[in-house]
Amino acid sequence: MGSKINIRAVDLRSDTVSKPTEEMRKAMFEAVVGDDVYGEDPTVNAMEEKAAAILGKESGLFVPSGTMANLLAIMVHCSQRGSEMICGEMSHTFLFEQGGPAQIAGVQIWPLPNKPDGTFDLDAMEERVRDHADDHEPVTSLICVENTQNWCGGKVLPLKWLDDLATRAKQLSIPLHMDGARLFNAAVYLNVPASRIVRDFASVAFCVSKGLGAPVGAILAGNRDFIRKGRRLRKALGGGMRQVGIIAAAGTIALDSMVQRLVEDHRRANAIGKAIAESGSKIFQVDYKNLHTNILMININSKQITSKEFCDRLATVTEDETATLGQNTAIIKICPVTKNSARLVTYYEITDSDVEATIQKLKFVMHEYESC
Repeated sequence: MGSKINIRAVDLRSDTVSKPTEEMRKAMFEAVVGDDVYGEDPTVNAMEEKAAAILGKESGLFVPSGTMANLLAIMVHCSQRGSEMICGEMSHTFLFEQGGPAQIAGVQIWPLPNKPDGTFDLDAMEERVRDHADDHEPVTSLICVENTQNWCGGKVLPLKWLDDLATRAKQLSIPLHMDGARLFNAAVYLNVPASRIVRDFASVAFCVSKGLGAPVGAILAGNRDFIRKGRRLRKALGGGMRQVGIIAAAGTIALDSMVQRLVEDHRRANAIGKAIAESGSKIFQVDYKNLHTNILMININSKQITSKEFCDRLATVTEDETATLGQNTAIIKICPVTKNSARLVTYYEITDSDVEATIQKLKFVMHEYESC
């Protein structure tokens, strides 16, 4: 009799599914806490100071999520009624934060088409800036960018483009906010400090709950007056979390020990992308030359196969598959993005063995579709 095959599950839907490390769990258990709404939680205070220093900003604010961090930034920068912000049409703030700027902050968004590299046309951006002397028009109060750009495939925005954006925004007297949910992936890719990337931004948000592996939370950073206003608004949004040092402790570990290892996530996503690119498939394709970080988009060049069908097939196992792949048999979870594209994301719990199983499964399933 052959050896029993253990079918593993490899969850590549998002780095948000990552679980806290043992070091984080220990730090959470031992955290010294106080009431953060009163500013008396020493673990939170220390994490906020550390994060601000890393980013080269005066002050930081710990909040439950990146979505809240972005909304707070928008509410502070766009405090005048009739405000408008400019961002990319593929940005998380525009697509996946439930219209919070309009729904809650009363801020209109004017989106710009994102280029494949995550940037947008800066001349077109300037053309969208309103004439503030015209009583018919809203007031352009903020420009927001996302880095890495999630829906463009984890793209890292070029420093030269960011510098050009900053120069123009300064001339226009419009502040910049960076949704840096995966900012440290960008820093590792560029091999520069995160502070260099956000140098010219009035505010920046980043998550500790994605590639950095902490269970929950995000940091919003800026100057002291900005964070003072943000802290007040956080209370209105229900973000005053009292003895929150219990989870801030995990965020501190994330900043101390999880940043430099992000290169491993990039390497593993690269290996999967390379395998698909070299497969010769005419149906399943990736932009391998422009794969930057831990996010890989798979494009499906077929009218007969939808991304949902592809993802559903990867999440099932057949007898033929088990007979062929043996111990590499796996359930692979990835996300449909559009009708013809799907996304996978690597993170610290994904091992080289998981990557090999993923590649074997992808090759097997792609061959099935190619043979139809």
